[in-house]
Amino acid sequence: MDNNINAKIIFEISQIDKLICEAEPLLKLCKLKELDFIELSAAAMVLHAFYNGIENVLILIIKYFEGKLPNGNKWHMELLEKAFIPLRNEKQILRNDLQETMEEYLKFRHFVRHAYSHKLKWEQMEYLINSIKNNWDNIKENLNLFLEDDKKI
Repeated sequence: MDNNINAKIIFEISQIDKLICEAEPLLKLCKLKELDFIELSAAAMVLHAFYNGIENVLILIIKYFEGKLPNGNKWHMELLEKAFIPLRNEKQILRNDLQETMEEYLKFRHFVRHAYSHKLKWEQMEYLINSIKNNWDNIKENLNLFLEDDKKI
């Protein structure tokens, strides 16, 4: 893969790492209690930024290997689906066991983008926020393996 693209991907990964690190006090709070309105709003923004960061990485990779990105009103879902099928380098970006989890983050991101904050419900986000660190570790491991395998080609 082009060094410039690789550097952009590494930067995006570092930004997600920073997001998780900066959100640590909120993530700890989420494990202790049901959040109030302000805390729910903050957690929703963390989840939104988390998925956007992952999507930024997918955009860089898929555009590089496929030459173009999905378009239309379902492009976000189509982009995510491409992460689970082999690209032109015959490698897939993410393991299939992550697909359901990633779809849940995408759905939540879509909800946050189009809803008022007072519509947020703890039940909708409890699993996503409380498992964000573990999910990120798995996703990051997949991304790093993909990047390492690409260097071998």
